[in-house]
Amino acid sequence: MLMVMWAAMNFSFAAWQALLNNFAIQRVGFTGAEIGILQSIREIPGFLAFATVFVLFLVREQTLALMSLLLLGLGTAVTGLFANEIGFYATTLLMSIGFHYYETMNQSLSLQWLDKKDAPHGLGRIISAGSMATIAAYGLVFIAWKWLRLDFVVIYAIGGLASVAVVIFVWSAYPQFRASVPQRRALVLRSRYWLYYALTFMAGARRQIFVVFAGFMMVERFGYSVAAIATLFLANAVFNMLFAPKIGALIGHWGERRALTLEYAGLVVVFAMYAFVSNPWVAAGLYLLDHAFFALAIAMKTYFQKIADPGDIAPTAGVAFSINHIAAIVIPVAFGFLWLIDPAIVFLSGAAMAGVSLVLARLIPRHPAPGHELI
Repeated sequence: MLMVMWAAMNFSFAAWQALLNNFAIQRVGFTGAEIGILQSIREIPGFLAFATVFVLFLVREQTLALMSLLLLGLGTAVTGLFANEIGFYATTLLMSIGFHYYETMNQSLSLQWLDKKDAPHGLGRIISAGSMATIAAYGLVFIAWKWLRLDFVVIYAIGGLASVAVVIFVWSAYPQFRASVPQRRALVLRSRYWLYYALTFMAGARRQIFVVFAGFMMVERFGYSVAAIATLFLANAVFNMLFAPKIGALIGHWGERRALTLEYAGLVVVFAMYAFVSNPWVAAGLYLLDHAFFALAIAMKTYFQKIADPGDIAPTAGVAFSINHIAAIVIPVAFGFLWLIDPAIVFLSGAAMAGVSLVLARLIPRHPAPGHELI
């Protein structure tokens, strides 16, 4: 069930994301400043993800996951109908509420239902299933745009309604599963989790540079078309589909500290090179490499699973998503204006953030456990 729902989420979001920069520039007329505002609005529900713990007084986690997936699908489906600044902001907010609340529930349910020993490989399999759906979405965008000459409106509608159909299927086909450990219905902030909180905060700040500005650079600086962007995203998804389970197994063998060290050291180099790239093929290579490193972020989730009280997983998932999005609300807007001054400043800042994450990752012990959260 987790794999099916994750696939549906990735299909709708991939369709929305593949069209994002071209729709923003060509149809709505955005510059770097407006795209920054849009992305900040998109991250507001992520910042408010801690509120899921209160919603869980009313509905169970599995039900909230399906409701969130439904909102994501509906928000994506109507995006093309509102080709103006306010309309684009509004549909993005609706889509984002569904996206972020679903991601919060997915992380919580995954860490509760997967055994600690098998969690890295299991999370890799879930990511792989999502990547298969992402490939289908990017393939749809490529064919629909380049060969069938369909408009933004139609492609957005197809991408969003696919998730709506999956919600109906999952609701009727799967039972209500029970968690082995009851989850606390209160906000949880524990001092012994501080390293996880710090890593989560830095990941949210750093990821905005990739999500917001790397793809925008491809369109604005190098003139990538919808089909070219879809091809680039497709290559990323193929990599995840093929290698995410293997990366998960590797994390289980290596341990979280070594895996995150590799990720952050690599991202320091990638972001520094983004700042000065002038060749569109080199930029594409950096984009692919950038995305590949993110698969190693499974290690951050399994680190928390190993140190957490089992009853803390659901409330901490919401808190962690809020921490992850504190910087995400500020960075797109602030860096959108920096982009107008010099895009290199944006990417060099990303390299500095990756450097801070690298220092934090070295504090993780070889075998994390409750009471042994740090070296």
